[in-house]
Amino acid sequence: MSEPIVLGIETSCDETAIGIVRGRTLLANEIASSVDEHARFGGVVPEIASRAHLEAMLPSIERALKTAKVSLKDLDAISVTAGPGLVGALLVGTSSAAGLAQGLGIPLYGVNHLAAHVSVDYLTHDKPTDPTIALLVSGGHSSLLQVDDITGSITKLGATMDDAAGEAFDKIARILELGFPGGPAIDREAVNGKPDAIDFPRGLTTSNDWATRPYDFSFSGLKTAVARYLESTPKYVRADVAASFQEAIVDVLLLKALAACKSSGIDSLVIAGGVAANSRLRAVAADRCAKAGIELRIPNPALCTDNGAMVAALGSLMLSAGRPATRGAFDADYSLKVEQVSL
Repeated sequence: MSEPIVLGIETSCDETAIGIVRGRTLLANEIASSVDEHARFGGVVPEIASRAHLEAMLPSIERALKTAKVSLKDLDAISVTAGPGLVGALLVGTSSAAGLAQGLGIPLYGVNHLAAHVSVDYLTHDKPTDPTIALLVSGGHSSLLQVDDITGSITKLGATMDDAAGEAFDKIARILELGFPGGPAIDREAVNGKPDAIDFPRGLTTSNDWATRPYDFSFSGLKTAVARYLESTPKYVRADVAASFQEAIVDVLLLKALAACKSSGIDSLVIAGGVAANSRLRAVAADRCAKAGIELRIPNPALCTDNGAMVAALGSLMLSAGRPATRGAFDADYSLKVEQVSL
């Protein structure tokens, strides 16, 4: 049997993303982003995102098919993000996917957005990583996962107790007047700063925290510390603030991720999600993993942010593993738990 061709649809937030894969080969990855429409609000506006998805869906699918040099009749399955995410945005994607699958008479997989982020690793490396520890960091999520089988066995080890790492980047970038989205803006500004200039706090890293919640994160205290520093230091150096803030986040993310690898005996770490595109996180992770004897897997930056390729990849893996397709009509689930890989 030839490798299946799967089209993936991702609409959990502000990107209308369509990916097409043949097995583990990426054929197309088209993204129509509405980020510029949200920039003046300093964050994503759900209603604007939903309308943008409606407008971009058909043109994005057509571009992906053209890039992949395939037609709808060549598809073996459709995969779509079923959650978590913005419910209105998700519904545009799930409705489109359901219509396509029914019209073409092919299987439909409603998959988990978080698991899909981890799945994109399968498009960039030849050797499977199961089992692996996965550090998933984005604007909406910061989680540590143990992945024993990406198509059906994921255990959440810990997660943020307040802000996600990417959300903290956005909020501090706004305070520093660096614009939206904040992650890339702080990354660029930090290049000219000193990461050890300011000793910002590392949340949930006391001895009691390691004993009671070793793999959870908290970034609200860090955010408050930065705001207070700016208030008390009128002549602050913006690049130093950006670099020191970024370093605090990178440090605690990797402290927890490597601790999870050590305690589980798993010598593989996948870092995924939008924040995985951060240059400092990638550099420090490479250094610390090499010293600890941990195999590090990070997708190229273009596949770290929300994209259709990751959804198609997970759909392809589900199909190849013989996992049951999603049956009948289904509702998008804005709070879908990462342990539930598919509906």
